[in-house]
Amino acid sequence: MAQESTSKIAIIGGGPAGCFCAFNLQDKFDVTVFECGKILSTLLPTGGGRCNFAHFEFDNNELVKNYPRGEKFLYSIFSKFSTGDTIAFFDSIGVKSYVQDDMRVFPQSNSAVEVREKILNALNKTKIKKERVLRINKNPLTVITDCGSYTFDKIVIAVGGHNSYDCAKFLGHKIIEPKPALTALKTKENFKELSGVSIKNVKYCDFCDDILFTHNGISGPLVYKISSIKARDKFPYVLTFDLIKNIDLQQELNNNPHKTIKNLLGEFLPKSFCEYILEICNIDKETKSHLIDGKTRDKILEKLHNFKITILSTAKGGEVVTSGGVDLKEINPKTMESKLVEGVYFCGEVLDIDGFCGGYNLQNCWSTAYVAAEGIIFS
Repeated sequence: MAQESTSKIAIIGGGPAGCFCAFNLQDKFDVTVFECGKILSTLLPTGGGRCNFAHFEFDNNELVKNYPRGEKFLYSIFSKFSTGDTIAFFDSIGVKSYVQDDMRVFPQSNSAVEVREKILNALNKTKIKKERVLRINKNPLTVITDCGSYTFDKIVIAVGGHNSYDCAKFLGHKIIEPKPALTALKTKENFKELSGVSIKNVKYCDFCDDILFTHNGISGPLVYKISSIKARDKFPYVLTFDLIKNIDLQQELNNNPHKTIKNLLGEFLPKSFCEYILEICNIDKETKSHLIDGKTRDKILEKLHNFKITILSTAKGGEVVTSGGVDLKEINPKTMESKLVEGVYFCGEVLDIDGFCGGYNLQNCWSTAYVAAEGIIFS
């Protein structure tokens, strides 16, 4: 049986998950969102300020593959609230969208500020309390803040960060230690001279994307994926990249006998990087192509196809999201309710779920928030 409309629901956290959960509950319950900071502030930097709120993938089998942690857990959740549902919701509140060539979904306004305003306007029946939640008590369910205490029938924990972990731990939940994900990586190799140089379509295992060299390591879309996949690996570890595809180097040498090896390779890769490769191979960059013998050619190809980088750590302060959070084994994926404490629900980044860049982490917020709301409505 659905809860009575007089039931009081607390939502801890005014981010995307918390606000979307409130939206889905506000017509049926007395809903209060607790947020000590600026509500929906975490939405503003997403998509470079343009708000990449979804990824245009409608096959849930493919969609879940973009979550290094949470893949199996999310499958049933996406079957209840999918990419199509997300786009339809935003359309319903006046946010028209478009799809980029890389399948990322953005508002036509290219403005996260507008998206934030539209969501806030839609929360017309939700109360917002600007108070810091210190802990949650059970029996009865009570929210303790820096301003007072409030009793509720149901509580949704939807705030990311250590405060929410403390609340969850106080209730007895296990927290998988948070680790940086979607972040730049610090390397053993010195790439200072290559800082700002980007190489496109680099292959790592089954992934192919761009990498960017920085003053102390590597960054870029491919590196973000790798950092997410290996978020829980021990440092140091070695990555092997295939930097160039579809090149017959011997044929290129034959066709351009009087071109320097630096300029020849520079037709396929940034010249500064080519000079770096030739230097570590101990090859004079001004050597003419016709003087490159088979042994030297193979040395170059080995570096291009098996370029090894030793990773020392993540780049400090660079993470976009973290891996870790409330252990999914303690959450019912059908309702998002705690298996340990009746009446407490979870959604969003507080969970041990993280996805790649491209709208996946926001999709986690929308979908888990919707399922949490449905879990409360039909409890």
